[in-house]
Amino acid sequence: MTTAAEKQRRVLPLFQYVTFSTKDKFGLRVQRDPRLAGLGLLGRGVLFSCFHDDHLREATQLYEVLINAPTFDEFLDLCHQCRDYVNEGLYAYAVSVAILHRRDCRGVNLPPVQEIFPDKFIPVETLFEAYKESKRHKDDEDVVIDIQQTGNIMDPEYNLAYYREDIGINAHHWHWHLVYPATWRAEVIGRDKDRKGELFYYMHQQMCARYDCERLCNHMPQMIPFHNFDEPLEGYSAHLSSNINGLPYASRSTGTKLADLRECTVQDMERWRERILAAIHLGVVVDPTGHEIPLDEQHGIDILADIIESSYESVNHAFFGSLHNWGHVLFAAASDPDGRYKLNPGVMDDTATALRDPIFYRWHRFIDDLFQDYKKSLSPYSKSDLGFGMVKVKDICIRAEEPDVIKTFFKEDLLDVSHAYYFGRHGSVKVRYQHLDHEKFTYKFQVENTGTKTRHAKVRVFLGPKFDHLGNEIKLDDIRRLMIEMDSFHVELKPGDNTFERRSIDSSVTLQKQQSLRELLKGEGADRRGDEYCSCGWPDHLLVPKGDETGMTFYLYAIFTDYYADTVNDHGRTSECTDAVSYCGAKDQLFPDKRAMGFPWDRHIVAENYEEWKLPNMIGKEITIKHVSNHH
Repeated sequence: MTTAAEKQRRVLPLFQYVTFSTKDKFGLRVQRDPRLAGLGLLGRGVLFSCFHDDHLREATQLYEVLINAPTFDEFLDLCHQCRDYVNEGLYAYAVSVAILHRRDCRGVNLPPVQEIFPDKFIPVETLFEAYKESKRHKDDEDVVIDIQQTGNIMDPEYNLAYYREDIGINAHHWHWHLVYPATWRAEVIGRDKDRKGELFYYMHQQMCARYDCERLCNHMPQMIPFHNFDEPLEGYSAHLSSNINGLPYASRSTGTKLADLRECTVQDMERWRERILAAIHLGVVVDPTGHEIPLDEQHGIDILADIIESSYESVNHAFFGSLHNWGHVLFAAASDPDGRYKLNPGVMDDTATALRDPIFYRWHRFIDDLFQDYKKSLSPYSKSDLGFGMVKVKDICIRAEEPDVIKTFFKEDLLDVSHAYYFGRHGSVKVRYQHLDHEKFTYKFQVENTGTKTRHAKVRVFLGPKFDHLGNEIKLDDIRRLMIEMDSFHVELKPGDNTFERRSIDSSVTLQKQQSLRELLKGEGADRRGDEYCSCGWPDHLLVPKGDETGMTFYLYAIFTDYYADTVNDHGRTSECTDAVSYCGAKDQLFPDKRAMGFPWDRHIVAENYEEWKLPNMIGKEITIKHVSNHH
């Protein structure tokens, strides 16, 4: 029986130097397996995109063959065979999806995408500098080079570059789309993706909430959702260049408008939007046979999200189209819509780079507005939906260096780029960059159980800003969409008073630091069955918004509900990938919470203020987030 560590060692070379051909290296002439017939349509050197129908079709064909290969050896053999003629990005995507979903790859970790494709994360001038610098050092010395900035204060949006260009969130987005491929076919793989549509809605809704909070921290207004397909767009330049074909990702100058593509026109997009809105307002979607499917309380959001993303589960692809995916493609192609200049697309085309572009968040706010329209059709939560009898939350506080204050700061980190480029040396080449981080902290709860029996509670913790950028208090119903989920967990409440704590590092939203490729090559990290790492989840260093230097007021909110009423029995069955369950679900199991994602903030709130809405099992408290420049 091959161990996970042994498999790990055999899998890693599949990802090293992906952009180079291996033919000459091993002197191999590979026989093609008939199962790989029809692959290689997307040429090498083209940027692969999860948002293009034809790219996805080929990627799906490949990952389905790889997942269904009967043995691990056969799987590896197929990977080696297709590596040299399948498109480079498509190959990395399909192999990653297969490793995440093959039962015999349990305990095998994917290497960090930022080390496989540093060109998707690090500005091209920095990589060029690293290459030059590596020639000036002895062969066995490690070379460290500082990352260059990609803009300046002439562009107000540049204030948020630390967030949009964060390596961790871009890697998270790439991984999320590996765990939830749009083309997942349960009948071929034999496994369902529970509430996949709703997760698509919720994970992106949370990204928008995070981004708006980050804007407020920088004294900037909340973003204006994209809504008019004819409006001039803001400009953006990513300073990234693709290692696959050497061309830069296209920039967009200010004032560019969306233009028709051969496969999808701007009018198609407008038509799909109108059809989706009509379905939301009628409360039903119609399948190709004319059968009406109600957008009910239980499944409506899932059905709707599958239509909007346009995943394989969309009930009527021909009628509702593919609004979300083509939106990404149109933005990315805006600078060269008919291909006359043979440019690479812009960063919106790729899940590993899309979050860098400010238009990503405005586009997703537009998508979220559609979901919110649907949520408005559901009646607000009643006291009995929200309540939990005999449970009274008396206090919540933050234990950190200063009570009820969380400090944030910038921290240095290194990214090893030597597994993607042949620098022709033994020492590693690393890029030094900074990312936002926060001090570790603990929530302390005081809760009274007035009953005579032990009660099991599900605790959900959220954080949201109190004031807008002009210093006005944000209304309760508007704060809903800015509420960031911080954690959700189970606790036992004995009769009488209960005091307990929960560490920020155990959040159900974030994942711990990922093993580097070098560590994985040494055999570290494989076979950690108990807490198998799935690389999907929000980076821990970005759990808390930046705040500002004087200290910014946020609401810390918690609600306790009946654990047994909310929990799905299936949860924890395989202890597989349950580290960042709030955004990523539990892989190949039912989502562990019966409530709507984002509960209780996912529906319209009628109450004028928090006091009027609040129940004994909820607590809201003002805390401060303070950004400090020198944290030790």
